[in-house]
Amino acid sequence: MSSSPAIAAASAAVVALAVANRVLYKLALVPLKQYPFFLAQLTTFGYVAVYFSILYARYRAGVVTGDMLALPKRRFAAIGLLEALGLAAGMSAGAMLPGPAIPILSQSFLVWQLIFSALLLGRTYSMRQIIGCFLVASGVILAVASGANEGQFLSEVKFIWLALMVASSAFQAGASILKESVFIDGAKRLKGRRPDIFVVNSFGSGFQALFVFLLLPLLSNLKGIKFAELPAYLNGGAECFLNVDDSLIDCGGAPFLPLLFILVNMAFNIALLNLVKMSSALVASLTATSAVPISIYILSLPLPYIPHGAELSSSFILGAVVLLMGLITYNLPQSSKKQSKTE
Repeated sequence: MSSSPAIAAASAAVVALAVANRVLYKLALVPLKQYPFFLAQLTTFGYVAVYFSILYARYRAGVVTGDMLALPKRRFAAIGLLEALGLAAGMSAGAMLPGPAIPILSQSFLVWQLIFSALLLGRTYSMRQIIGCFLVASGVILAVASGANEGQFLSEVKFIWLALMVASSAFQAGASILKESVFIDGAKRLKGRRPDIFVVNSFGSGFQALFVFLLLPLLSNLKGIKFAELPAYLNGGAECFLNVDDSLIDCGGAPFLPLLFILVNMAFNIALLNLVKMSSALVASLTATSAVPISIYILSLPLPYIPHGAELSSSFILGAVVLLMGLITYNLPQSSKKQSKTE
């Protein structure tokens, strides 16, 4: 394990990048509000290029072995499909939701992860961890309920967009559990040596790119775009991204905001992986979680391209506090003996 100062520096980088990632996620959808699936593909193919470049470098350095690259690809395909569905659902919902709602609803990821790990991996959890997850669920419910009264920031949002954001978290949680199963199964196949994490990310992102492309006709139909109109849709997305003069809609902020989001999102994922390597997944999870209330506050303020901001109701703030308490409760350290039984 790395030294404490190094872990502290890596943790600070994760928090800063996590906040920037959440804020830029919303800002990137301002110019591309009509083209969330175009942004999804752009993001996905960016991941493919970066992860496979890192994988190649680690293979040349001898960190990644031929046996790791030869692992069965069925689970990678399933991971790619779930991440493609999660990305498309999240982008679609994110374009229609107020900024502060996105970090709150996305935290349902923890609840889904608890359910899927119990069902698929046979994991058992301590009462403290279960209570933490119920607090997270309660926080999400309080936050969503804050829009029940007229005039509050979720009052005019259709339920379908709220459900899509929660479903996005479910897809991503399922993918994360499958990744964990790849590590467990890979250790058996590789005689105790776990696969390199960039093997999982690279092949998972490759299949994700494929499925995002293949699912585009279905997803576009859900958005009211006929299959025959797809070429024009993609062309319009490219024109909006490039912010050409003859674009039919206002794409102010492109391509700077979408590109900035992609770069920061990649940096955040790499920094998070680095923190996992230096310390543990527990430390990385708690560190990333600490960015949630900061991003909620920033997204409620008037921002460039989102000048009006959003008013935070007392119920929304209470939901955010309860959610944060649940995340902290879930991540509190426990004795190694108990941890070995539950995890």
